[in-house]
Amino acid sequence: MKQNAFIDLFSSVNVNIGSLGIGGEMYLIGEALVGKEPEVAHVDLIIGSKDGPVGQAFASNLGNYSAGHTPLLAVIRPNLPSKPYTLIIPKVTVKDISEVAKIFGPAQAAVAKAIADSVEEGIIPRDVVEDWVVLCSVFVHPEAKDYRKIYQYNYGATKLALRRALNKYPPLEKIMFDKDRARHPVMGFRVPRLWMPPYLQIALDIPDLERTKKIISEVPKSDRVIFEAGTPLIKKYGTGVIQELREAARDVFIVADLKTLDVGQVEVDLAFEETADAVVVSGLASKDTIDKFIYEARRLGIYAFVDMMDVQNPIGVLDSLNDLPDVVILHRGIDEERGGRTRWELIKEIKSKFGDRKILVAVAGGIEPSNVPAALKAGADILIVGRYITQSRDVEHASKEFLNQIGLDMDLFRVHVE
Repeated sequence: MKQNAFIDLFSSVNVNIGSLGIGGEMYLIGEALVGKEPEVAHVDLIIGSKDGPVGQAFASNLGNYSAGHTPLLAVIRPNLPSKPYTLIIPKVTVKDISEVAKIFGPAQAAVAKAIADSVEEGIIPRDVVEDWVVLCSVFVHPEAKDYRKIYQYNYGATKLALRRALNKYPPLEKIMFDKDRARHPVMGFRVPRLWMPPYLQIALDIPDLERTKKIISEVPKSDRVIFEAGTPLIKKYGTGVIQELREAARDVFIVADLKTLDVGQVEVDLAFEETADAVVVSGLASKDTIDKFIYEARRLGIYAFVDMMDVQNPIGVLDSLNDLPDVVILHRGIDEERGGRTRWELIKEIKSKFGDRKILVAVAGGIEPSNVPAALKAGADILIVGRYITQSRDVEHASKEFLNQIGLDMDLFRVHVE
């Protein structure tokens, strides 16, 4: 998807009133974050007609005061409010006079000036300024000190939030494009999702935590890498080892290879509490166990993998389930890697039969650089590799042998414009 397919908020200033759908019961919402701490500005606003829900909320808030969150009209200077009339509601509890001054000074002036300039520039049509009102929630950090930055950041945030509201930003396609790429600046870490295969899943099966952490440190940084807390590692250290791996792989997708055969919900909960992004149930488990396993994973918002090692009829197992897993693993065990067949022909059959659902297929067992092209051609979404990488004398080189065939990082050339 091309970046220029998204709305350029500053490419068009004039607003077509007919396209807004404002009137009666309709209203529009905008949001913007501008600047750096501690003066950073975060504005949420609603704009709509006086005779609709926005007008009712405006009147209700103006007449109701709460300690530390006193609403105030946006004024360019005392006795000169902007139009459309705009009500500022502080997000942070105002506790002393110095904090009051920041709200009733630079923040208030910034919002008012942004509204007035938006009318002058045609962002807000002049013929509706008496009919519309704006509710504007404003964040001013208690530690903010620079009044000029408070003004500048809140002016910019208000104007941007207003443009976004009137352009109905963001479009749904942008949300779908960014939702699995985004990193919230305050949260400080990214929660990866499997949105653009293929991936390299490195099975960390060595039951030695320090050696495992060393392996992780030597794997090239790539958003196409998945780490698997292997069954032997979990058996030795328990599911708590997942948290240990997080110290070395903060932003990486981590799969807990539980190979669950019973008490599906319980084992999902154990791995979830240790921050696993995905859990693995054995396809040999009972239908009831697999159903409960998948249900619990979905309820908690993590991925459910079903490992079809030694399962004679994987399609039949999938057909029997109440809900499909996120990932199916076509797996040859270590003891049959040299002689057992891959069953990769099932990939196309799985995707064809369950094409109405987004289901990924992983392949495991004897995956080496030489058979990667065949696996990808067969339709594999995830290549699960263990010993070839983890027991290599050069983990970085061994990993790159796979990554170079899989492709570049998804966002390597992405231009961040916000």
